[in-house]
Amino acid sequence: MPRAPSQSSRTATVPVSPEAPLDLDALSAHWRLALNTAQDAVQAAGEYLSPGNHLRRRLVEERDRTARLLDEVAREHQIRLVHRVAAPRPSQRMLGLPSEVNACVFELEGVLTASAAVHAAAWAETFEDLLFSRAERTGERFGPFAPFNPRTDYRAFIQGRPRLDGVRAFLASRGLRLPEGSPDDPASTKTVHGIAKRKNEALQQLLATRHVDAYEGARYYLEAVRDAGLRSAVVSASANTQAILEGAGLARLVDERVDGNVIVAEHLRAWPEPDVLLAACRRLGVPPEHAAVFETEPIGVAAARAGGFDRVVAVERHGGGEAMRHEGADLVVADLRELLDPTLR
Repeated sequence: MPRAPSQSSRTATVPVSPEAPLDLDALSAHWRLALNTAQDAVQAAGEYLSPGNHLRRRLVEERDRTARLLDEVAREHQIRLVHRVAAPRPSQRMLGLPSEVNACVFELEGVLTASAAVHAAAWAETFEDLLFSRAERTGERFGPFAPFNPRTDYRAFIQGRPRLDGVRAFLASRGLRLPEGSPDDPASTKTVHGIAKRKNEALQQLLATRHVDAYEGARYYLEAVRDAGLRSAVVSASANTQAILEGAGLARLVDERVDGNVIVAEHLRAWPEPDVLLAACRRLGVPPEHAAVFETEPIGVAAARAGGFDRVVAVERHGGGEAMRHEGADLVVADLRELLDPTLR
């Protein structure tokens, strides 16, 4: 059972130096998770433990002492604790979800992270040489070989599609066709597989130098989902989903993922078909009628409705709220934090 550090042992337990300042809110979040886990363990083993009530009382006392200590330190240093130990444990109602919802499925791009800009930059870099070399040979610099537009072309031809499908769709928009090639083609090969491999290399280089941030409200919501005992999955057409989650500090908060690699391996159809979302439910072991989906594009909302999900929440980052309502979104919010009960914000 976790023990709250005493005043006399605080410095020895959590060393603090100017080079490594103490993140008190992170410490409070860890204590809260540890105490919740201990509470679950005692509750699960209650019928086998004769002193079960005694253990429950000790946990209540432990939580109270720890909360008072951390709150006192926070006041001394004028730190606002977001993850307070004394805050109530979230329920479905406090998450803005029906009581029958047992799991959540989140779209990665636009709902949890702002990774679309990094993907678009990698695609722009990938297509640049091909398009400009064609333009120079044909003299149609502003014709069908116009450069890749990260804002409009990414949304129209790339977003939500597996990498190979994105290559084909964009090339078709410029009246281009290339040989399919094979998965063994090097990145320098002018084939669909070669271009796809070049894009993946460009993205990995960008991810090594360019940080992908998680939306703050999304992080809080994922933490509340975990604290409420609900399982969660992330879906994305990107084969680099795990790397993005790790870079954004969200990997530990997600139970399952269905990414570009899974889509190809399981031959899943892209949005607006519900295949990807249903695959996430299978991995979570929850039927769609007991799951909530969080999407940020009308096509994703349409997929969730086609899949028979209990609750469809649309996150409106850059407009499109009316279109998502038209596709059947139960609720449209600007940020996931809006769903949380005020006591959890």
